[in-house]
Order: sequence, then C-alpha cells, then structure tokens
Amino acid sequence: MQKSLVVLGVGALLVIAVIAASSSVQVQKAGDKVVYVSSSKAAFKDSPMKGVNQEVVWGDPTKGAHGTFSKFEPGFDAGTHTHTNEVRIVVLKGAYLYKDEAGEKRVGPGDFLLVPGGHKHWSGGDKTEGALFYQEGSAKFDIVPAK
Repeated sequence: MQKSLVVLGVGALLVIAVIAASSSVQVQKAGDKVVYVSSSKAAFKDSPMKGVNQEVVWGDPTKGAHGTFSKFEPGFDAGTHTHTNEVRIVVLKGAYLYKDEAGEKRVGPGDFLLVPGGHKHWSGGDKTEGALFYQEGSAKFDIVPAK
C-alpha cells in the first residue's frame, strides 16, 4: 500500500513537471536590469480600440511577447471576438467581464483568467468601475471580430 502511494506521488510530480515545462513561455529578457512599473503611475495611452488605454510594461504587443497594464473604461464592450494567441489577465481594480459558451465570469481584483488563442468570447468592463488589469501574451496581440 505504501509503495503504491509513493509510485502514485512520483507519477503525479512527473505529470506536473511535464505540464509546467510544456506551458513555459519564452519571455523577452530585460538583460540584467529589474523592471518595475507601478500601475498607479503608468502613463496610459489610448489604444486603437476606443475605450481602452494601455501602458506597455515589457515587450511589444504589436510584434511579439509582451506585458501591459490595460484599462477598460466603465461599460466598455469589446464585442464577441477571438485572439490568435493566448492571453493571460490578472485584474487589479474594477471588474473584467467575460462571457463564452460556458457562461459568464466577473473577473475581479486578484483574479486570473487565461483565454486560449482562437477561443470565441465576449469581454468588457464593469459599468461603474471599468477594469484595470495586467495582460500578458507570448506572441503578438490581436482582436479578431467573431463571424
């Protein structure tokens, strides 16, 4: 019995290691410097999409791997869409509203959301507070309106 538990435990650790290794992301190196950006002091710029402001923390979302602070204005509606590449989000303030075929989610401060590339969904900002979130991707960011 004890030997079975040890074998099961080792097997579980191997599965976790394989999953972690396969999902690791090649992040743009910052050299030998530490990167620190405060979202409260970020110089947000208008994005091409009305109702969205953004501060690039690292990388370049128009070309490849990146991390950004992004803001949705209150009531912002991105419509139903997909992204070519996976997007990872951690909400800092307000609420990022998300809906897909599985239902609706209110992603609040401290919550994490991963949207796989090609996954059809709707997103928007809370009607009162909007949303402030950190967004990261391992490749170029895009938004493809759903058909």
